[in-house]
Amino acid sequence: MIIKQLTVFAENKVGYLSEITELLAENHVDMKALSIADTKDFGILRLIVDKPETALAALHKQGLLGTITEVIGTEISNKTGALSKALTVLAKKGVNVEYLYAFLSGSEDSAYVVIKATDNLAAEKILKDAGFKEISGFSAE
Repeated sequence: MIIKQLTVFAENKVGYLSEITELLAENHVDMKALSIADTKDFGILRLIVDKPETALAALHKQGLLGTITEVIGTEISNKTGALSKALTVLAKKGVNVEYLYAFLSGSEDSAYVVIKATDNLAAEKILKDAGFKEISGFSAE
């Protein structure tokens, strides 16, 4: 399933992440998953939230930089090699994965993976055809 991911460019300084998460909480935005990649001066915070448009508007109102990106949400088995199987299916069909991150689904049997591929629509179809389940229920907007 194609889902909306909030991407925030965050300064690498004390309290900045707290400021962002507090802003989201004040706007009643529920975080479902997050990933952060950092450098010396800034980080790229990627979030799956229930209200991405509300979150983006709140960030922009505070003068913070952010965008919404489409990504794929898929469910994989919580077993050794499951992620490898999903990635191999995509590779064999020539779809490149730009980045991904995973989080627990709430079940011992499965995990969720967020994938940004060079061709999200093709990747979504390939994974579905290979028997991987879509995840849903993340965005209310």
